[in-house]
Amino acid sequence: MEFNQLPEFEKDLKSLLKKFRTLNDDLNEVKTILKKRPDERPPFSFRIDNLGIETCIIKVKKIACKALKGRGVNSGLRLIYAHFPEEQKITFIELYHKNDKENENKKRITDNFK
Repeated sequence: MEFNQLPEFEKDLKSLLKKFRTLNDDLNEVKTILKKRPDERPPFSFRIDNLGIETCIIKVKKIACKALKGRGVNSGLRLIYAHFPEEQKITFIELYHKNDKENENKKRITDNFK
């Protein structure tokens, strides 16, 4: 499985790393899981529909963050990615904390994948 990320995702990550020092390690754990099961897995993740694009966009709601001790997968971090099954590729689109933002940036998704 090949992993890519949008430049906007890199900015999201850089900003969140100031608050959550273990985020790079946490994302490596997520990548390990996604290599085995890149599709949606409720209640941990679900597909975002009604965007008018063919690509499979998935939102991960349950990410374990070591920087938030005792919270487990209820860290509040959200990860949005595009899954391309034929190419065995995943592109990270957005990363945010639920307290900072209520929902994903649909414009970012449609601008990059339409």
